[in-house]
Amino acid sequence: MFNSINLQVLRNQFLLISAPRIAVAIFIILQIIGMWVYPGGTIHDDSTVGYSFTRNFFSDLGTYAAYNNEPNFLSMALFIISLTLVGTTFMLYYLSLPQLFKEDPLNYKLSILGTIFAIGGSIGLIGTGLTPADLVLDTHIFFANNIFYCFMITALCYTIVIYRSDILDKKYALGYGLFFVLIALYVGVLEWGPPPRSSQPALIFQVVTQKGIVLAFCLSVVYQTFGFSENRDLLKLD
Repeated sequence: MFNSINLQVLRNQFLLISAPRIAVAIFIILQIIGMWVYPGGTIHDDSTVGYSFTRNFFSDLGTYAAYNNEPNFLSMALFIISLTLVGTTFMLYYLSLPQLFKEDPLNYKLSILGTIFAIGGSIGLIGTGLTPADLVLDTHIFFANNIFYCFMITALCYTIVIYRSDILDKKYALGYGLFFVLIALYVGVLEWGPPPRSSQPALIFQVVTQKGIVLAFCLSVVYQTFGFSENRDLLKLD
């Protein structure tokens, strides 16, 4: 599949530079609007008004009804659109990357492995948006957690690939390496951290760490696009 000539069309300026930046910007804007229109309520207190940055998960924006039992249709719609957009964009972005590392057999194989897991993580993004936590909680958690499990492997693979390659400056390998460490720590939080329903401090810890890793994720992808913009000879420019 990755040797197919059809994938060569993905090796262009828009998909490797512009699209990820646009998708991340739209994602952030839609999340902010979703927070603004979220009716209210948290896991521990259904009487709160509006969205709490330290007590509401991102997934609360995608529920059919808010914790205060008011309809949450607008916030849910924005959540679905934003995650579907970034999931689709990241899938295409990572599908295009192995084409840049074909000269080195080991790098090419590692990049393919990283892309396979990135596709899994991108499906997780889309699935998270399409499965409201108040209606299908177990399925929602499955998709949401697998975003981070999959992209952890992706980050490790591309840290090695970029470090071994002369295509991008080594600072971009450092950026992916830092993202790998952060996402690995967050996976540790998912596995061994305190359950958010156990106490208010546990909820705040889980919510804040989730916000932190999502921010790191967005910055990591956008940061890599600057490496491609510095070396446009790699790309088939539009």
